[in-house]
Amino acid sequence: MKGRTPTTAQKHFHDDLCRHIGCIACRFEGGFNDYVSLHHIDGRTKPDAHWLVLPLCGGHHQDNGTAVAVHPYKARFEERYGAQMDLLRWCIEWLQQRDMQVPDGALIAAGMIEGT
Repeated sequence: MKGRTPTTAQKHFHDDLCRHIGCIACRFEGGFNDYVSLHHIDGRTKPDAHWLVLPLCGGHHQDNGTAVAVHPYKARFEERYGAQMDLLRWCIEWLQQRDMQVPDGALIAAGMIEGT
C-alpha cells in the first residue's frame, strides 16, 4: 500500500472501527457486517490520512455489482448514506457513546476538537 505507515494508535482506531462498527453502509441499511476493509476518505498520503477512514465491506468499497460502492460512485454513495466526513463523525460518536477511547488524532482530523 502506498502512503504513510499507520501508527499504533491509528491501528487500534482502525481495529475498533472494523470490529465494533463494521461496514457503515451495511449498518445504515439495517445490517451488520464486520468483514470490512478501510476506505481512506482523502487518499493515503496526507498527514491525517489514517485517521480519515471508514470501515466498508467489499461491495460498498469497490464496485462489484452488489451495492452502491464509494468507488467509483462517490456521489451516489454519499447521496444514499451521507457525506463521508459525517459518516466518520457518526462512527466516532458511536464508539464514544459506548465508552470506547477515541484518540485525539482522530477527533482533530474529523474536526470534532481543536488541535494544538
